[in-house]
Amino acid sequence: MATKRWMLPDGMEEGLPPVSWQLERLRRRLLDHYHDAGYELILPPLVEHLDSLLTGSGGDLERQTFKFADPQGGRMLGIRADMTPQAARIAVRRFAESKVVRLCYLGTVLRTSPDSPGGPRSPRQVGCELFGEPELSGDLEVLRLMLRTLALAGMADVHLDLGHVSIYRAVIGRLNLETDDEAALFGILQRKSHPDLADFGRARGLNGVIETLGELMDLNGDVTVLQRARQTLVRGDAQIGAALDTLEAAAANLSKEFPNVPIHVDLAELRGLRYHTGLVFAAFVPGYGREIARGGRYDGVGREFGRALPATGFSADMNELLRLGSSE
Repeated sequence: MATKRWMLPDGMEEGLPPVSWQLERLRRRLLDHYHDAGYELILPPLVEHLDSLLTGSGGDLERQTFKFADPQGGRMLGIRADMTPQAARIAVRRFAESKVVRLCYLGTVLRTSPDSPGGPRSPRQVGCELFGEPELSGDLEVLRLMLRTLALAGMADVHLDLGHVSIYRAVIGRLNLETDDEAALFGILQRKSHPDLADFGRARGLNGVIETLGELMDLNGDVTVLQRARQTLVRGDAQIGAALDTLEAAAANLSKEFPNVPIHVDLAELRGLRYHTGLVFAAFVPGYGREIARGGRYDGVGREFGRALPATGFSADMNELLRLGSSE
């Protein structure tokens, strides 16, 4: 047993030369870019009160968070699994006089399990959050920052995936499902399983709306998907129409600014559904099975801290950026 004391727990990483120096050079490059873009650097603590870490956007992180009792005061503490909730707290409490707040961060987070099989449990998370800007211009600003981050990391052949959670919510809202049924349906759409969806609908007598969800699962591909969606999904639903307008405008702007970045639209993409409220996005590279950066809109963040704000942001794992990129 003693011979294995040097081994790290599963999913944990350490930086050793020369990789550690490469990480440091990339860190400086990214933070300089965020500074030039008007983003203020924050350095939140690794440990916070658990109820602070799991409020608002952090609620989805409950299963990913290591928890323990504070021997000093007895309150439950958590080790951060994501820095977004910390950024929200800081934006509301420390920048209360600012209408728009731009924050960036870079630090290690710790998770009880990886996001995907074989993934890391201690990513070096880097990201930017924009608070107080409700318009599409805010989403586009963050998307530009994300794509520029990938370019600075030397990422080649980046593909962008766009979605909008309001479309799924508008359809699912017609069903009035119990929590367990909604969770089951969520899993079916994530798997894009038509047979399971048909079985689900038959068992609950929901064939009409289930047919619409089946159409939603198939609405993925290039931007022409949006025109097909208008023909099959809108049917007088203003919420779906507005979401499609947002996606069309985002795709048009990004195509002009980044003509070499292919844009893929997936209207059944539910990444971050439980706290995202609008446009969601992720970046991929061929041959890698999961996203290399992701983000989206999560309006209403900060309500538990005393001030609800519109918000959008992105994050990535610097370790993965360095592994997959070509920056030195």
